[in-house]
Amino acid sequence: MDVRRADERYHGGDPDAGITSFHAFSFGPHYDPDNLRFGAVIACNEEWLAPGAGFDEHPHSHTEIVTWVVEGELTHRDSAGHESVVRPGDVQRLSSAGGVRHVERNDGSVPLVFVQMWLAPLSPGGEPSYEVVHGIADSTPYAVPEAGAMLHVRRLAAGERTAVPDAGLVYVHVVRGEVLLDGEELGPGDAARITGTKDLEAVAGTPAELLLWEMSTG
Repeated sequence: MDVRRADERYHGGDPDAGITSFHAFSFGPHYDPDNLRFGAVIACNEEWLAPGAGFDEHPHSHTEIVTWVVEGELTHRDSAGHESVVRPGDVQRLSSAGGVRHVERNDGSVPLVFVQMWLAPLSPGGEPSYEVVHGIADSTPYAVPEAGAMLHVRRLAAGERTAVPDAGLVYVHVVRGEVLLDGEELGPGDAARITGTKDLEAVAGTPAELLLWEMSTG
């Protein structure tokens, strides 16, 4: 298990424009050849947008983009004609496929915090697609078959245990709270990259929220 701490993340964004970003993987000008990906996951960005701030229209291609809102509301618009507001508890996925452009903004009056994860598809190209699943339940994994991955959302009360999926690769991101995972204490923004998980549990020291990506080694 390879633990990466929140304070090890690369700082990005544009604070003067109300955008603060924390990158778990090599990203943009922060190039790290030893930290390009883990399984299908090629980015896990924590984004903080002040009211009225956002990312102007920009392109993506050959990437599965999955977004989890922590606080506030995210306004999404894209060149395929989709427009939506994503709230805490919703999972948003933009399959950029052969190419799409989108806008992400905080049109609300309070700060917006979200985690955005990029996954490499198994095959490039295709037509872009988009969906939002509202109020996803802990017991319902969210499949991204285009990347051969499954997202599990776990919300835990203090002292509660949850099983980590048995899989070739599991990426764990702590959204909030504190958990004990295989003897390691993890806090907000910490992550664990686990190979060959079997019979592993996470125990919440405080009320906690986890995102877990289940992937094969193939």
